[in-house]
Amino acid sequence: MPYELLRTIKGPHDLKQLSVEQLPQLADEIRRCICDQIARTGGHFASNLCVVELTLALHYVFDFSFDRLLWDVGHQCYPHKLITGRLDLFPKLKARGGMAGFPDPKESEYDLYSVGHAGASISCAVGMARGDDAMGQGDRRSVALIGDASIVNGLAMEGLNNAGTLKRQCLVVLNDNGMAIAPSQGAMAAYFDRVRVSPTFGDIKRRGKEMLDRIPGGSYLEEMYHRSSDVLKAAICTEHMFEHFGLVCIGPIDGHDLPMLVDMFNELRDLNLPILLHCKTVKGKGFEMAEGNPYRFHAIKPSAIAQSLPDGLEVSDCKVVKKNKGYSFTNAFADALGDLMVRDPQIHALTAAMPDGTGLDKLIPRFPDRVIDVGLCEGHGMAMASGMAKAGLKPFYAVYSTFSQRALDQTFQEVALQNLPVRVCLDRSGYVGGDGAPMHGFMDIAMNRCFPFAAILAAADGPTMQAGLEFMYHYEQSVSFIRYPRDNIALEPIQDPAPPFELGKANRLIAAPTSHPDLAILALGPMVYHAWEAMKQLKMQGYSISLYDARFAKPVDVDLVQELIEADIAVITIEDHTLCGGFGAAVLEAANEKKIDTRSIGRIGMPDRWVHHDSRSGQLIETGLDAEGIARQIRHFLDDDGRSSLESRADTVGMPLEKK
Repeated sequence: MPYELLRTIKGPHDLKQLSVEQLPQLADEIRRCICDQIARTGGHFASNLCVVELTLALHYVFDFSFDRLLWDVGHQCYPHKLITGRLDLFPKLKARGGMAGFPDPKESEYDLYSVGHAGASISCAVGMARGDDAMGQGDRRSVALIGDASIVNGLAMEGLNNAGTLKRQCLVVLNDNGMAIAPSQGAMAAYFDRVRVSPTFGDIKRRGKEMLDRIPGGSYLEEMYHRSSDVLKAAICTEHMFEHFGLVCIGPIDGHDLPMLVDMFNELRDLNLPILLHCKTVKGKGFEMAEGNPYRFHAIKPSAIAQSLPDGLEVSDCKVVKKNKGYSFTNAFADALGDLMVRDPQIHALTAAMPDGTGLDKLIPRFPDRVIDVGLCEGHGMAMASGMAKAGLKPFYAVYSTFSQRALDQTFQEVALQNLPVRVCLDRSGYVGGDGAPMHGFMDIAMNRCFPFAAILAAADGPTMQAGLEFMYHYEQSVSFIRYPRDNIALEPIQDPAPPFELGKANRLIAAPTSHPDLAILALGPMVYHAWEAMKQLKMQGYSISLYDARFAKPVDVDLVQELIEADIAVITIEDHTLCGGFGAAVLEAANEKKIDTRSIGRIGMPDRWVHHDSRSGQLIETGLDAEGIARQIRHFLDDDGRSSLESRADTVGMPLEKK
C-alpha cells in the first residue's frame, strides 16, 4: 500500500512509536506524498522537500502539543502538517475546505500562528519563552525554525539580539540551504558559503573549552559539555557570527542525517541556554529536478508529473512539465518595464528575493547590472531605492503588495517625506488565491494614500499596465505606486492602445446607451473587466450604465464624480481592496470635501473579515466581486425594493446611501 508508514501517523504520538531506523522510510514517503499532491494542486515544493528530516527529528524529540514550534514564513510546513494529523486535508491543498498552504491555528493546535511573512519566528519564540516563564511554565521549550534567507531580515536580527539575553532554553534551528525563493543574496549568504566548507569546523573540539569561558552561562555549558556526546562537542562552533549575539552556536551539521539530528535534538532539548543549531540542507532534496533548479521549483503551479511508484522507484525519477496558462499581469509588467529600460539607462529595477514572482527574472539576462535582488529585506530595498533616487537614478521597486507592508516605515521616512520619485510596483494586489489571508494584498491603498503627493495607480490590463508605467516614469513629484493582481490579463482589451494616464483622471470605457444612464461605475484595476461582464447582464435587464476605468486611487477624479452626481446619475465604486481606507473611501472623502451629496454613491469591495484559501475566482465569488455578485449588488442599489437587502449584505459591499 502506498505511504505504508505515513498512513499510520495520526499525530506526533504515532511518530514516536517508530524506531529511528524507520524514520528514513517515512521521510521518503512524505516526499512522495508531497510530489504527488503538488502535481495536482500546485504549491510550495522545493522548500518542503528540504525540511522533511528536520521536521521529523523535531517532532520525534520534542512534544509540540506542549512545547512551542514557530515556523518562519511557513511555506515549508507541509511535512509538519502531514505528521500532525492532516493527511486527509492534503488532497485539497490551498482549496476551500482543504489544507492551508501556511500554518493555520484553525487547523491544528500544533500551528501557533497564521503566518506567511519572514523574520518573526525568533522574536515570537523569545516572547513565548518569556511568557511561559512568567506564567510558571518554564519547562515548556521553544523552538524557531528559520531559513538562511529569512535570518538576514532585520526583524530576525532583532530577535537574535534579544534571544541572547535569555537565561533559559530557546533553540533557533537555522535551515541553511543556500537558497531563498531565489538564490540568497548579500554578505550573509557569502558567509554561510564560507562556513560550510571552512576547515576550522573540523577542529572545533580543540577550541570548545576556550569558547565556554567567553559566553553567557559558560560554566553551566561546560558541565553539559563534559556530559555530552562527542557529536555535540565536535559541533560546537567558536567562530560562528551569531555567537556574538550571546547564543551558543552548533554546526553546521547535516540537516538530512536523521539519526544524527535525533541525537542532536535530544542533547540540546534540555540545555537552559539560547542555542543556534546551524543545519546544512538541500532545497528540493530527493527530487532531482528540484535539487538542480530549486529556484524554479520553489513553488509551482499544478503540473503533469509522470510517475508510478512501484517498489524501489526513486522520487527523483519524477518528471515535471509546467503548464502555460496565459499571459499574466506579472509578465505584462516585466515586458513593459523592459521596454522602458531599453529607452533609459537610468532605470534600475529592484526586488526583495522575488525575481521570479515579480517577473524581473526575465530582465536579469538583459540588464544584469540594473536588476538588483536585495534578498528578503523589503525595508532595506525601499531605503536603498530612496538613495538611488536621491543620486539621480529612476528606481522601480517590484514587490508583492503584502510584503510592501514590511517597508512602510522606509516608504514614509526615506521616500515620501523626502518627496523622492521611487516607483513601487505592487504585484499580487487584491486576492491571491490559495495562499490565503497571509498573502492577500488587501491594504496597500489604505496604507499609502496618506502620503502627501503620492500617486496610486491600478492596471486593468496590458495596455493600461504599459500606460501606467509610462506615467510613473515621468512622475517626479513623490513616490508612486501601481497595483495589479496575481492573475492573467484579458486577451481582448476593451481599449488598445490605452490613452495616456493623466494625474487623478478616470477614463470612460463604455458609454451608456441612453443620454441619462441609471448608473456610472468607477472600477479600479482588474475590476473593470468584472464590472463589464456585470454590465452585459444588467443591460439585458433594461439597466443603462456607463463604465469608467478609475485608474487612480489617489488622487481620485472628484470632478467626474461631481459632474455625475449633479446630473442625477448614481455612482458605484468597485475595488479589490478593503473598503476601509480604500478607493471608495477616497471617493467619499473627496466628495465630502467638495460638499457633493454622497447619498447616491455606493461602494463594492472586500469585506471586513478574513478571506481564507481558495482559488482567486472562488474568493471573488465569495465576496461578491465576480460579475454575478457585482450585478446583483448593483440591482439592489438601483432597485428601491432591494435597497434594504443590500444594506443587510454590508459584509460584502460598502453601505450604499439612498439615491436622490
